[in-house]
Amino acid sequence: MALRPTIYKLQIAVSDLDRQYYDSLNLTLAQHPSEKIERMMARVLAYCLNAEEGLAFSKGGLSTPDEPDLWTHALDGQLSRWIDVGEPAVDRLKKACRLTSQVSVYSFNSKSDVWWAQSREKLASLPVSVNQFSWSDIQAVAAMVARVMEMSVTISGDSVHVATDNGECELLVQKLQ
Repeated sequence: MALRPTIYKLQIAVSDLDRQYYDSLNLTLAQHPSEKIERMMARVLAYCLNAEEGLAFSKGGLSTPDEPDLWTHALDGQLSRWIDVGEPAVDRLKKACRLTSQVSVYSFNSKSDVWWAQSREKLASLPVSVNQFSWSDIQAVAAMVARVMEMSVTISGDSVHVATDNGECELLVQKLQ
């Protein structure tokens, strides 16, 4: 019997002081059986950092490799934004750049520095925004997760403040490219 995803329901108050974006999000997420909680929370943070009308979690990432983790489609159905979480292959990002002009990556795990060192030169010629969360920061956010929870996410510059009933922490988002 196949393992089922774990469902999380998050109510998130997002305050992005840089973009003057304020919203209350009700997100229902499915954590793939092979996905670690840290990756799921990196997806949530990427969502908050890019929150806009039409932004959605795709079925992609782990279960559908031809799709990004997050995406936005224009009214005509064309892909307008591609967001990957993790350390994607350069060829995957080249493909994404052919499909849309807005491509972003949020790298987060303990292999992130090695991935960036190996991919930096190849990605330099691509119009890709590359950002990095510290692995220890992602672990701190993951430690606060509950299946049903309320969160407050405040974004200012390269700082993201996350507060929940289980605690709070500050993350830094390093812009690599």
